[in-house]
Amino acid sequence: MSEKMTKQIRIIIAEDHSVVRRGIKDIISEIGEFDIVGEASDGNELLEMIKHTETDMILLDISMPEKSGWDVMMHIRMEKPDLKVLVLSVFPESEYALQCIKAGASGYVCKTSASEELVQALRIVASGKKYFGPSLTEQLAKQLTQGDSANQLPHELLSPRELQILCLIASGKTVREIAEELFLSIPTVNTHRARILTKMNLKNNVQLAHYAFVNKLYI
Repeated sequence: MSEKMTKQIRIIIAEDHSVVRRGIKDIISEIGEFDIVGEASDGNELLEMIKHTETDMILLDISMPEKSGWDVMMHIRMEKPDLKVLVLSVFPESEYALQCIKAGASGYVCKTSASEELVQALRIVASGKKYFGPSLTEQLAKQLTQGDSANQLPHELLSPRELQILCLIASGKTVREIAEELFLSIPTVNTHRARILTKMNLKNNVQLAHYAFVNKLYI
């Protein structure tokens, strides 16, 4: 029994919906390979938990209140680069997976995926490898065979932070509101906005919002 316990991977579940957390816990507990050492319902709670809880992996929802999963991943990449992050999201792989991997995640699983896929992703990431689902694998293959930018959509040229700000602008938030939410200065947000417009060859927030709507980019 003790030998089994030493092999368990310590994991924190970060998800703002208690019903979803309960379902994830049931799936993880059933396989008996992971020790759930904490649960967080928002980004700030998770960051505080990481400071005081020894863990090997985070199962992270990117759309959480207080501090988003994007910000959490950036913090982890700077402060604890060896901590593994598996993103669990309501959005299909084709929309955000590649950006999450670039932001430092070790894998990406859609919430609509079967429980078997979640278990497989957890095991692969726990082993130190990255988990690529079918859609993400196809995207990566295209980049390798066709080059980085020739066939990319405009928003795929953005950094994770720029993509996050694009989505917030598209949701109708002002620069001041975005600055407060992301703990950035207003000039910094304006600089990101200018870079987004330049990279995407757009002129204003109306065009940004329209692009986000057409391409289903939401936070």
